[in-house]
Amino acid sequence: MGITELAVLRWAHIIAMVYWLGGEWGVFQTSYNVINRKLSMDERRRHMEATYRIDILARTGIVLLLPLGLHMGHFWGVQPYGGDALVVMWLFFAGWLSLCWSAFIYRETDRGIRLTIWDERVRFVVIPILLISSISSLFGHGPFNAGDMQKWYSLKILIYSLLLVIGLKLRFVMREWTDMFRILAAGPNVEVESKLEHSLRGARMMAYVYWMGIGSVAFLGATKFI
Repeated sequence: MGITELAVLRWAHIIAMVYWLGGEWGVFQTSYNVINRKLSMDERRRHMEATYRIDILARTGIVLLLPLGLHMGHFWGVQPYGGDALVVMWLFFAGWLSLCWSAFIYRETDRGIRLTIWDERVRFVVIPILLISSISSLFGHGPFNAGDMQKWYSLKILIYSLLLVIGLKLRFVMREWTDMFRILAAGPNVEVESKLEHSLRGARMMAYVYWMGIGSVAFLGATKFI
């Protein structure tokens, strides 16, 4: 049968999912040392740097999963927009991904924080569109086809959009870390240390829900049982 476009898209989708799940686990584990007061500030900053470097892979996977999924959905007949619509979609996501990487490159600077804020604003647009589109499709109003054995796609988009909400909150947390580490670099600050630990505890609780959601998205895509 040879290598088909759909097979390549499926391969890329799997790789993106692996980077998403694996990256989030790496950030979770590294974060323990970010708040460890027993470590020197230089050591904690090294762990913070490792967190950023791992997170950008997870963030790349998150962004790429959507255009890959929409492209494959067209082949499967559950996403009716192809041709020029797919080209426009890929251009948009290429721009979004460039924004994510620019924010990473200029991390821990005022410019990097501004770019991160713009990345968050993109999510404020994408998330409502996905939520409305997926719920509308599940009720039979489109834009996705959701007939018999097609609802898995809209349900997958719905869960993905909810995961983006959690991811957005985690982005807020990492931006707070950047600001707090700037303060800690000037000297010990008990109040900021406590805030950092509280922030991380909340992020860990969200991470558990995040992983369950990622597993659910992967299960729906693999089984297509509904």
